[in-house]
Amino acid sequence: MLTSPADDALDGRKGKPMEHVHLGRSGLVVSRLCLGTLNFGPRTSEPESHAMMDLAHENGVNFFDTADTYGGDGARGRTEEIIGDWFTQGVGRRDRTVLATKVYGSMGGWPNEERLSALHIKRACDASLRRLRTDRIELYQLHRVDRRTPWEEIWEALSDLRAQGKILYIGTSDHAGWHLVKAQERASRLGLLGLVSEQPPYSLAERTAELEVLPACQDYEIGVLPRSPLYHGLLSGVLRRTGGVRSRGEHARRALAVMHDRVEAYESFCAELGEAPAAVGLAWLLHQPAVTAPIIGPRTGDQFLSALRARDVRLDTAALARLDAIFPGPGGAAPGAYAW
Repeated sequence: MLTSPADDALDGRKGKPMEHVHLGRSGLVVSRLCLGTLNFGPRTSEPESHAMMDLAHENGVNFFDTADTYGGDGARGRTEEIIGDWFTQGVGRRDRTVLATKVYGSMGGWPNEERLSALHIKRACDASLRRLRTDRIELYQLHRVDRRTPWEEIWEALSDLRAQGKILYIGTSDHAGWHLVKAQERASRLGLLGLVSEQPPYSLAERTAELEVLPACQDYEIGVLPRSPLYHGLLSGVLRRTGGVRSRGEHARRALAVMHDRVEAYESFCAELGEAPAAVGLAWLLHQPAVTAPIIGPRTGDQFLSALRARDVRLDTAALARLDAIFPGPGGAAPGAYAW
């Protein structure tokens, strides 16, 4: 565990200090929980968003994740603007923050305003810098796989941005294991550092990443930043709290219909542990050796503080086995999980 002055920050519930670790094989140090900002703008007002980022720093969370497309329908880029405005309102905020954003999604209706061509990457980076009101992005992430653009072109564009000091490290999101291998091998041939992080969908209830993505990340020393760590809210205590899933998404309702018995068993076990389901779900990820920092996406400050409880939850071998029994994974890494 690494220490820093921020490690002394404690939340109002006097939890343990925030742990900080290296992101993959890089020298970059990040908190073991990452503040996701998808709700900033559409569901969380600008003043509430600013207060939550203040709360994050007060509790040692120095790692913020966003994307150029975040902001809601018709307001793409708004989330980056909210973060940029926050940076300008307090001395030291920017320097204390490890900022991650993404490129890929459509930012307009014209050709070359989406995907990973060299043209779009460079234009999108400059636009993100303007909205974020900063001169650099610590972690620039490829939001999706672009099967139309060769890795040589992608790496050349990213290398140019890195040489200009506009981006410092490069990561991916939603890439398959073989995409990560292909990216790293191309980078190695070009003499580049390559990827330092991958952001897969990964949670106790969705463990497909364990087949190939996590093994690839561990082999190449790529940090894993799980998105949807509570599986669209199913691991947040939905049955105990509301008797079902909020109307937020059809995907969540369908998933609950399939997993209702498992979610019920999970919430019962969390009650036995005396812990909130959300804290247990995040703590389970923190117990996985490949994971660097789950990305939490709170809508309110209270939800953020609740997520911090995961730092204090210790799951012994018996508890981990019980959780595996409730939400069994794919059986290990590929191909052993299905071929032998």
